[in-house]
Amino acid sequence: MTFNIDKLKQFANTVRLDMLDMIYKSQTSHFGSALSTVEILTVLYNEILQVFPQNPKSENRDRFFLSKGHACTSLYAVLAEKGFFDKTLLQTYGDDGSLLMSHISSFVPGVEFSTGSLGHALPVALGTAMAGKKKKSDWRVFVLMSDGELDEGSNWEAFLAAPNFKLDNLFVVIDCNKIQAMGETKDIMQLEPLTDKLLAFGWNVERVDGHDFESIHNAFQSLFNKNNARPGIIIADTVKGKGISFMENTLLWHYKSPNQEQYLAAQAELNQI
Repeated sequence: MTFNIDKLKQFANTVRLDMLDMIYKSQTSHFGSALSTVEILTVLYNEILQVFPQNPKSENRDRFFLSKGHACTSLYAVLAEKGFFDKTLLQTYGDDGSLLMSHISSFVPGVEFSTGSLGHALPVALGTAMAGKKKKSDWRVFVLMSDGELDEGSNWEAFLAAPNFKLDNLFVVIDCNKIQAMGETKDIMQLEPLTDKLLAFGWNVERVDGHDFESIHNAFQSLFNKNNARPGIIIADTVKGKGISFMENTLLWHYKSPNQEQYLAAQAELNQI
């Protein structure tokens, strides 16, 4: 392992503090959904993706799609921390006329595709990966999606198509926090055995702790080294609301925004890390 775990932990904690400020100031929702993605995005943007903050549209960039667009605060905070735009812009999140809307917007530097309606990003990413193949380009395509989003049939069409077209330049992470808008995922639409299903569709599959930096990093490296002309997917087992103890594994925080007492308690907890 070549990366610095302490540096990644510090980065992730800074991102969570920025997210907390954004959600509290704007009194918007989907905080729990965004918190579960932080370690995944931290590894992607510090160790995996080839991206260029000073030239976000560089032809040589890897393309990243946040399919669960309602979890945009985590990606906005990561992009700001990496220098895609000035961090002061985060203070405008959710304001009328702000560039930072409450679902991810492609007007933001570093964002490839506007999402919010679930099930859209993977099919678009698949087409992008096909274009990369036709151009014989070296850049890769990455997608972060939710487990609740797997209720959408368009994703399963894409899961079927990607191996058929031998898209070994396409990599997907499923943020498997096991809670969606109206309850536990298993009670709404049972996904398991998810690994077996995706293997049967022809994907290379890794399953990891989605909050363990080393495990996420190693899973990507394993997929990169397969060399069998198949797309790769990581099922990342995560915790909704991760990092703020009273929000963890709680459906309420899919929609709820913190009051002042909760904001200060969350801030104090994150500042102790």
